[in-house]
Amino acid sequence: MNLRRDVFQAIADPTRRAILLLVASQTMTAGAIASNFDTARPTISKHIQILTECELLYQEQSGREIYYHFNPNKMKEVAEWLMPFAKMWDERFNKLENIMKKYKAKK
Repeated sequence: MNLRRDVFQAIADPTRRAILLLVASQTMTAGAIASNFDTARPTISKHIQILTECELLYQEQSGREIYYHFNPNKMKEVAEWLMPFAKMWDERFNKLENIMKKYKAKK
């Protein structure tokens, strides 16, 4: 059985978020990614595998090396999904701010 990974579970992990930040700034090999962590390389490889399965990273082979690239389109999907929630919270904070201003003005 082939389980599909959830992108939100993938980005919930702080190590995977750190990997995404690294690869977003430059294409890297698994070894280069792993060198930035105090974790065993197989552990980092598992994180990379999860990010690849979620399509947050994609691979490109060049000779014997595999390079990992950040997939901004997938992250855009995540941002678009979150947008209505951000708008809702902005509206709620604005309402709260107005209530607080009215309360302060009455004092």
